[in-house]
Amino acid sequence: MYVYTAYNLGIHSELPLPELIPSDKPADVVIRLGKLNEPQQKGSDGGNYLLATIAEFGMVLVKDGKEIVIDSNPGVDEALIRTFLLGVIMCVLLRQRGLLVLHASSVVINGSAVAFMADSGFGKSTLAECFHAHGYSILTDDVLAIQVGEKQPLVIPGFPQIKLWPDAVASFGHVPESLPLLNSQTVKRVHRLQDGFFQQSVPLKKIYVLGWGTHAEIVPLEAKQSFGELVRHSREMQALTAPEFLKEHFRQCMSVVQQVPIYSLRRQRSLAALPELVKLVENDLVQGNLSPVTI
Repeated sequence: MYVYTAYNLGIHSELPLPELIPSDKPADVVIRLGKLNEPQQKGSDGGNYLLATIAEFGMVLVKDGKEIVIDSNPGVDEALIRTFLLGVIMCVLLRQRGLLVLHASSVVINGSAVAFMADSGFGKSTLAECFHAHGYSILTDDVLAIQVGEKQPLVIPGFPQIKLWPDAVASFGHVPESLPLLNSQTVKRVHRLQDGFFQQSVPLKKIYVLGWGTHAEIVPLEAKQSFGELVRHSREMQALTAPEFLKEHFRQCMSVVQQVPIYSLRRQRSLAALPELVKLVENDLVQGNLSPVTI
């Protein structure tokens, strides 16, 4: 078994996962390779037992937030397996462990987490990379795991990697071909961070919902808008449909809305304008626009 850590978990895996940080932690999660097509295999319950077929990947079982079994199709690129494993499959596992999981990236600014939430293609990872280039530490890319409780929500650190399109790689001064491909099905590259990765959970200070506009601007969202954005950007909602999971998920979203200010951050489609966006966010945080909304 290979032993790693991510999301504050000890991960023991039969599959090598070079994206993760090696560790000697005891097993919180075990990842195995095995067969899942036996007729006696029970079906999914929409909660703590999820058995799924992914066309270009194979079958996967995610159980109790502790176990993942992968039955991949013959000849599947190992990097593609890791992409699914550390993406959608990990999201399911984290949600089974009671975390709120959003489609967002996060950086640490002045000891707190600031998140950038959006659909694919809106520049979450690119903006996180720009903050990293300006000396800020990365907490997570694309999979934002939040521990929601009575106190301030905490962002759980993921693993030190940022996924970037080739034009974004070049804009930061890297040669795209010098970075590994995410997998054989995409031209995306991965920047595996040698430094600037924060390995501790930190309070979530603010969430920015990314969008396109004619100019850069930051606008506060009302309570209903904030709640709707959290639900819309929640990961793997279609997989975990058990009533108790849905009820808890909506409670978590409501709690975040009540404790964390959520703003719209619109910008132009220009990589050259990213440094100005960093300054805009820095100034916004300094100005103290941090009042959560009341529902």
